[in-house]
Amino acid sequence: MTRPLAVVDTADPLACLAALRDALDGEGPAVLFRGGGVNPVHTAPLMVEKRIALVVETSGTTGRPKRVALSADAVLASAAASESALGGPGQWLLALPVQYIAGSNVLARSLAAGTTPMPVPPGRLSAERVLEAVAAMDDPVRYTALVPAQLSRLVDEAEADDALRRALAGFSRILVGGQATPAPLVERATALGWHLTRTYGSSETCGGVVYDGRAIGQTEVRIIDGRVELGGPTLAEYYLDDPERTAATFVEHDGARWYRTDDAGELVDGVLRVTGRIDDTIVTGGLKVRLGDVERIVREQPGLDDAVVVAGHHPEWGEVPVVVTTARPELDALRRAVGAVLPPEARPDRIVTLDALPLLPSGKPDRLALARRANPGH
Repeated sequence: MTRPLAVVDTADPLACLAALRDALDGEGPAVLFRGGGVNPVHTAPLMVEKRIALVVETSGTTGRPKRVALSADAVLASAAASESALGGPGQWLLALPVQYIAGSNVLARSLAAGTTPMPVPPGRLSAERVLEAVAAMDDPVRYTALVPAQLSRLVDEAEADDALRRALAGFSRILVGGQATPAPLVERATALGWHLTRTYGSSETCGGVVYDGRAIGQTEVRIIDGRVELGGPTLAEYYLDDPERTAATFVEHDGARWYRTDDAGELVDGVLRVTGRIDDTIVTGGLKVRLGDVERIVREQPGLDDAVVVAGHHPEWGEVPVVVTTARPELDALRRAVGAVLPPEARPDRIVTLDALPLLPSGKPDRLALARRANPGH
């Protein structure tokens, strides 16, 4: 059994809400949200299996684009797990593009709660736009979801804008996901009276399924050979038209399906700690260095919460850690900070300062573009 797949422009988030509602209840076609004011249907399949309700296109931080196929059951299970973890339903401030799973989930959670999400007006996220949207909300229980770059921008503004500080302090919970959130940024937001929860998940798990290190709903977490694997009812069915990638990413064990993430991690007393990317290990002078470990320490330094650490070429050592940031830190001080925690070979070799970091539309750093900027001529 099949049904049509509608490619829906994200210019009107409330029209997207209606389209997702029809897709979830089976009354309408499955949906694939696309931004940019274009609707190139010919680049997407016209039909999908009946059980598929939502298709999410994602490039991730590396590699070729993927189309993640999610069932109605998975989307609704994700919404139910989130609502339970948050303590009940509420109204959502929509600050993320709905073509990405975090934005789609705001729509799905709103449908499950029977509330209307309030979109932030289009344009660069700012105190003015957020306050305009918050003023139009009519439910006392309020939630929102942000990526760390958005949180950083709002914290900067709120530290000088008491109206914004108080508005977001009135939210029951602010979910932050999409990449590692630096501890100093969390501390600054908490000092403003904001209630933060760090989430972990992906399009393949229908968004965040681990809140502050603990699995929510019926999600299961395991570590296999140092790799984080996730199971439960929110898992995607497959990648559209990519059986090879599907087989490599989704595995079965004892009758249960698992999603093999690209993240390394550890479980301690049921709490997940993501330690970096499986593929982020470089060899420098014959010694292994995890770039994720270096990045975590670098981003904890004052003013460096946007920093990204990538592999750089070196004529003698082969590969070295390179810090890319919009700030202008002092290299020797940064090397001392990293060397105080990690072995000497983990100390950054150089710093590349950019006016703005290239980002994916989801707000995550574009690591491929950053690696190219760090290695001109290679």
